[in-house]
Amino acid sequence: MKRSLLLPAGWVAMVGITVLPLALFSHPARAIGEYEPTTNYFQEVKVSGTVTDESGTPLPGVGVRIKGGSTGVATDAAGHYSIAVPRESATLLFSYIGFTPQEVVVGNRSTINVKLLATETSLNAVVVVGYGTQKRERVTTAIASVISENFVKGAVQDAAQLVRGKVAGLNVITPDGNPTSTAQINLRGITTITSGTSPLVLIDGVPGTLTTVAPEDIESIDVLKDGSAAAIYGTRGTNGVILITTRKVAGEMPATIDVNSYVTAQRITRKLDFMNAAQYRELVAQGKPGAYDYGATTDWIDEITRTPISQVYNLSLRGGSKNTSYIANLNYRSMQGLILRSDNKILYPRIEVNHRMLDGKLRLNANLSGSQQTYFSGSDGGAYRGDVYRNGLTYNPTDPVKDANGNWTEHTDKTAYANPVSLLMETDGKNQQANFRTIGTVTYSPIKGLDVMLLGSRDLNNSTRGYYESKKHYSTLRDGRNGYASRGTTRSQEDLLELTVNYQRSFADHDFTVLGGYSWRQTNYQDYWMQNWDFPTDDFSYNNIGAGLALARGEAPQNSYQSSNKLIGYFFRLNYSFKNKYLLMASIRREGSSKFGVNNKYGNFPAVSAGWNIRNEGFMENVKAVSALKLRGGYGITGTEPNDPYMSLNRLNFDTYTLVNGQWVQAINPSTNANPDLRWEKKRRRTSVLIMVYGTTA
Repeated sequence: MKRSLLLPAGWVAMVGITVLPLALFSHPARAIGEYEPTTNYFQEVKVSGTVTDESGTPLPGVGVRIKGGSTGVATDAAGHYSIAVPRESATLLFSYIGFTPQEVVVGNRSTINVKLLATETSLNAVVVVGYGTQKRERVTTAIASVISENFVKGAVQDAAQLVRGKVAGLNVITPDGNPTSTAQINLRGITTITSGTSPLVLIDGVPGTLTTVAPEDIESIDVLKDGSAAAIYGTRGTNGVILITTRKVAGEMPATIDVNSYVTAQRITRKLDFMNAAQYRELVAQGKPGAYDYGATTDWIDEITRTPISQVYNLSLRGGSKNTSYIANLNYRSMQGLILRSDNKILYPRIEVNHRMLDGKLRLNANLSGSQQTYFSGSDGGAYRGDVYRNGLTYNPTDPVKDANGNWTEHTDKTAYANPVSLLMETDGKNQQANFRTIGTVTYSPIKGLDVMLLGSRDLNNSTRGYYESKKHYSTLRDGRNGYASRGTTRSQEDLLELTVNYQRSFADHDFTVLGGYSWRQTNYQDYWMQNWDFPTDDFSYNNIGAGLALARGEAPQNSYQSSNKLIGYFFRLNYSFKNKYLLMASIRREGSSKFGVNNKYGNFPAVSAGWNIRNEGFMENVKAVSALKLRGGYGITGTEPNDPYMSLNRLNFDTYTLVNGQWVQAINPSTNANPDLRWEKKRRRTSVLIMVYGTTA
């Protein structure tokens, strides 16, 4: 049981349960009074095998012992071991300096081979880079890596909040108390003119958002911060790149169930200093123009806010054998907001299976994930309605919520001034969104050091929104709408296909890693919506939109839209290390987009960086106070695509009408002229030469 954790904006109660491996409960059931010879409990069997590292190299001297007992052996020079264990419910513990200990349930096996994973230190830790991984010691670009053990603890709404304050230069801001909002993030300020400040987010190599995956299902987050690191992603890397890796299963592991949950509450820690009713009446007594006393005492912020209670539940099933591993994760989040009626319910399912065959040369991965989200639609566009809070601050504190007849108090003669409680209670709306992601990879390693990987994915999003303002709503009193409804739906699909070839070779004092690849991405977006008002009754809400009379009178609008674009890229990268002292990285990406003019369809995005591991020099050999010292610098070019896929084309407008002989006739006129010279927005970034000390020892 994890006890309550006091947070600046509330408290968190957390519960964590790990269910023991299912194999431990495989003892056959026996009837009461059934006799079994006690000698069975002490019968021993021989278990043998080989212990290796991740590359398959045998590890001599690995400690192998029975968990909870004193019996143990060590592996020989070839990594072999042999140990006698009890037949029933034995667990072997493998431990070796510099490697992560591993527990294996024996069960009915007599041969158990184990691969130990190297313990990650600041030097040998592997960080995720563009299209691969690299040891931190050899990184020459600005990359920050945060693993799950170092994530921000407590309640979070999305992935960005896990690394708040953990990455230098990465600003993570929670904009409001809306439970559907995501963190606003930018990396080192404004970096582009037309395409926003949000970095590219990749989940297991596939584009997504900060809410694509449940925070509890994330293993690590890596941030590519400078141009030389992000240039491998071309147009999408201008604002930096956030690489999210979900939880995996490495090696053999018994079937294990993890259950975690927590409950949170929020409160406003500091309210804006606005006048209460007594202070306002002092102005009325002074005869201030526009100050009126309506006789009530109302705290409008208290009327529209609450103490929200949110709940998160996470269930994970993991397991694996020598060749096949799997993980299934189910996450449910029920989030309440500070404003009344604001909510957000999300279900995140994910299942991933990995399989090795042909002696490990062929590796298959299948990943199915998605989400189902439902929340109150507080405004016509489905977003959080900001004027509720604004009116809660500015509405007259001497006004009652309702008058003597039970009607909402309103002042329609004042522009943009509405009863905030009425705005909430006289609306009905719901947004429903569904996301389905399919990812598959095939990796073939015909020879040592050569990996050929084909990745294919489809990211499909569907949303349906409905919104209704009743006959008592402010819009009826002010605008005469007499009931207003809006319906809409959006569908987006992004297909991705990438082929990469990675070759790593070492000889003498030289280490080479060469990457080449091709990327193809196609995006399709569809949206339609319609509005209507003047309804005979409020009973239908937004579910009988044709019953409104405004559409029949030609007053209500409707619209539909579709767009599509393609992006392809060819990329190459070389990493070189000499004696692990002198480091070089060079890459280039040539990218083409359908969004640009015919004269500038393609753009080139090169990058280069170099580093010097001073700590590995001979003159630093006896300097014990410094564990790592590096000098590095880099230069890279990234780019940006426009949001509109048709800016380079000659477009016509059909939305205007002209009066001809007393009749309105649809007019056709140019909307935009063709621009064949529309080109890439490019940004050149030079990384200042830095001295980095990873750590010191006394």
